[in-house]
Amino acid sequence: MVPLGITVLIVAKIVSWIEQIFNKLGVIINAYIDPWLVIISALLLILLLGALGTTLFFKPLFGALDHILEKTPVIKTMYSSIKDIFSAFVGSKKKFNKPVLVAISADKTIKQIGFMTSENLEHLHITGGNVAVYLPTSYSFAGKVLIVPSDHITPINAPAGEVMKFVLSGGIAEVDK
Repeated sequence: MVPLGITVLIVAKIVSWIEQIFNKLGVIINAYIDPWLVIISALLLILLLGALGTTLFFKPLFGALDHILEKTPVIKTMYSSIKDIFSAFVGSKKKFNKPVLVAISADKTIKQIGFMTSENLEHLHITGGNVAVYLPTSYSFAGKVLIVPSDHITPINAPAGEVMKFVLSGGIAEVDK
């Protein structure tokens, strides 16, 4: 609801701003046409700004800023970590897309729901068939990463988003089939 509310407020503010400009310029056509003219002008302005922002101006600007932040000592560690965390949850590079059950007891009877994040840990010099699994905590996005033997992992045949919803709700949310 918050993103929707913010979007509605921004669009309303743009419409109000364009209406003020039309009033200052004395643009009056008809009492029935003027509101539509303002709304259409606002939508065209939003589309134009969006097109310019993603192609001509903001994309190169954000690319340059990203490059600078990735190269700045100390800041690059924090920046890249935060960027990776957000890209794991949203966008085209979602990382929590392999829900699994992790056996956490010696006899493998107690299990926890998690998300396999890495099947190959050789870059960390961890060998022996181990995998990395993120275990989210209910009612928060906090969690921990466990390194476990791959034979302690059982894939969950359900959409990752539904599994995440189930875990974050403390197990009370219904999972869509």
